Amino acid sequence: MEKAVRNPVLVACGVLVLAVAAALLFGRGGTPDDASPEAGFARDMAAHHAQAVDMSFIIRDKDPTPEIRNLAYDIITTQSSQRGMFLGWLQSWGLSQVSDQRPMDWMRVHGHGVGAMAMGPDGAMPGMATSQEMTKLKEATGKQAEVLFLQLMIRHHEGGVEMAQSLLKSSTRPEVVSMAQKIITGQTSEIKLMTELLHRRGAQPLPSILPR
Repeated sequence: MEKAVRNPVLVACGVLVLAVAAALLFGRGGTPDDASPEAGFARDMAAHHAQAVDMSFIIRDKDPTPEIRNLAYDIITTQSSQRGMFLGWLQSWGLSQVSDQRPMDWMRVHGHGVGAMAMGPDGAMPGMATSQEMTKLKEATGKQAEVLFLQLMIRHHEGGVEMAQSLLKSSTRPEVVSMAQKIITGQTSEIKLMTELLHRRGAQPLPSILPR
């Protein structure tokens, strides 16, 4: 009889231990490791955002129309803040802000692949402008500069949306998932705005890199 009483207690204790271990491993309290999708996403998106901020500073300093200046300011403030959060996560997880892994390796390792993504030259992240395109943007003036900025930033945002959507397939960590969803919502909205701004200037976006 005494044994029968003890067994349920032992079982309950075992279940509790397993639940705590699972929460630490998979929940908010678990720390992502260096090869995790969360760490890869944070590193890659920090670099991706850095270029968007650079592009926005370039066009801002060309004295564009108010609507372009406001857009550039919004991108600078939003993506600088988000980039700070990515780097802060890595620091709090005890991980380096840089890695020897190739861009998007976190997708390959976790089984989602990058076949449908439009990777840039030399395996650059999707949507990233090339060095030649960045030089062209720096040299452009007036309406030509505004059009090129919008075209490059639309493609850049498409890449960011793809990366965030891939993270959602690979992670359930609350703060990372929440950020990915914010990126998808915010950058999708800005893509629509930038497409409209291009049309007002008699121009069209570059060919979309999003899957059809």
